[in-house]
Amino acid sequence: MEDFAMYILNEKDYIQKMIIAYYMAKKTGIYFDKSIVLRAEIARMFMNYTDTGVDKNLVITAVLLCNCKKIDNSQKIGKLETYAKEGAEYLSTLGFDKDFCDICEGLNRYSGKKRRKKESDILELVDQFSGLILKRAERDAFTPEEALIILKERNLKNVVNRYLEDFILFVKAMENVMIRDVVDVPVIRKLAFLAEREKDSKSYIARLGNKYCKEIDKLMRTEIKHQAEQLLYNDIKDTENDIEAKTNVVKLNATKTLADNSDSTLVSSIKNSKSNLKKTSSASTITENTNNLSKVSRTAQNANNKIQIAHRFTRKIVKQNPNRALFSKEATERIMNHDTSFKFD
Repeated sequence: MEDFAMYILNEKDYIQKMIIAYYMAKKTGIYFDKSIVLRAEIARMFMNYTDTGVDKNLVITAVLLCNCKKIDNSQKIGKLETYAKEGAEYLSTLGFDKDFCDICEGLNRYSGKKRRKKESDILELVDQFSGLILKRAERDAFTPEEALIILKERNLKNVVNRYLEDFILFVKAMENVMIRDVVDVPVIRKLAFLAEREKDSKSYIARLGNKYCKEIDKLMRTEIKHQAEQLLYNDIKDTENDIEAKTNVVKLNATKTLADNSDSTLVSSIKNSKSNLKKTSSASTITENTNNLSKVSRTAQNANNKIQIAHRFTRKIVKQNPNRALFSKEATERIMNHDTSFKFD
């Protein structure tokens, strides 16, 4: 089983990576359910929305596997504080390196690691947020707004998470992005609804791959473009107002000067002052706008404001390796040969 780490990490296609994790769970009995699929999709959306500066492929793989030693009702049987560490130790036996295992161990903070990986902060956010918006036996599901309040004011109140504020902005933005169905539904609420409704994780993966991932990407591109255009518009309006205010001051000072001295050279001096003021203000605005846009999306920084999400489904044919012993023959055939439409039996 030592080659599993390389196998799943080398698979760049998001849906196919989830299929591999699904069959891995079927073969070995590790924890993998619909909530893991929901976590992976929220992580993917967040990293497409925000410039996190992390390896997306690495984080998605970690999201799929970091809960591998979790069991149902872990709070009742004493596993809540140990499953992340035990999962990291198990993943090390599958060929994952220490950095990857440390990322997975940082899913929660019970192991007490002082130097957390930044990727662990993303795992922590999507794990806790996804858990809150799903229904539990002991409680109803929280709304995304309620989940954010719990995250900020209770769960992560006394700790530092690098991406908390960015994640809050992301969730709030997604509440304005609607998927058209019988009624228009915000994206995250629709994903949580599918997690409750689909019969198992396999059918949930199929629904995402066959329909919703592409639709979500399209909606997110539109939303990010709208936000970037709004940001540019606001900056331009602020600059125009600032220029107008400063120009009025220049005019007032010039009028006073002309009253005292009718030298005609002052007229050209005023014009030059206004021109320089516009150039200076515009340059300052461009710098500030570039810094602001980088928070929205790395791809929102070109001159024409063309926003593109850096996500594509890549298709590749993986030849079956007869020496691979991780899966049963039937499971291996499905993993190696599943068609690119993601339609399952």
